[in-house]
Amino acid sequence: MALDAYYADFEKHFWHSADAGFWKLERQQFFQEPGYDSWEAFARGEWEESLRLLKAGRADMAEYHRKVERHGFTARRIRVVEEPLTHYMQWELHALRVREQCGGPIHVIDADQVARYEDEGPLPEIYTLGHQVMYQAVYDERGVLESARKFVDTEVIRRCRKFIVDLYQTGEPLAGWFDEHVAPLPPPPRQDER
Repeated sequence: MALDAYYADFEKHFWHSADAGFWKLERQQFFQEPGYDSWEAFARGEWEESLRLLKAGRADMAEYHRKVERHGFTARRIRVVEEPLTHYMQWELHALRVREQCGGPIHVIDADQVARYEDEGPLPEIYTLGHQVMYQAVYDERGVLESARKFVDTEVIRRCRKFIVDLYQTGEPLAGWFDEHVAPLPPPPRQDER
């Protein structure tokens, strides 16, 4: 799906996920997020400004998760992490920490724990919305979202959701992991990984 069609389709389905919730698997260790003010500051090497912008977005993030709760579900994520962390991952984990603190539970799992599933390459970036739909995010070589694939086969969605839930239950809550693995790191340099 082209991005405009995907965004509209996602919005239509997301708010009707109460039957099984929203479950997201995030695997890649590097993305670019042009248009996201905190990421833009991070990419320019303005670490403190990047963190300030994340904190400034806290009220909107909390309201978003309250709205999710009012719709009868929770948006959960499992984040695969590789150490040493890429500079991007260091930033993203700060962003995810804010999301978790605002009501979006996130667990992390070490890449070694998913290696047995990756004989043919890294796990895909997938997310299920209730029982009815699943998307796979497709990124270009720079790590920018390019398009999405939509799945509507309920058996495929059920199996993928179970896989994500199992990884989530195997992982650990971001909060404690963040304090040990992310908080002590020095600010990353200007974003130049790609």
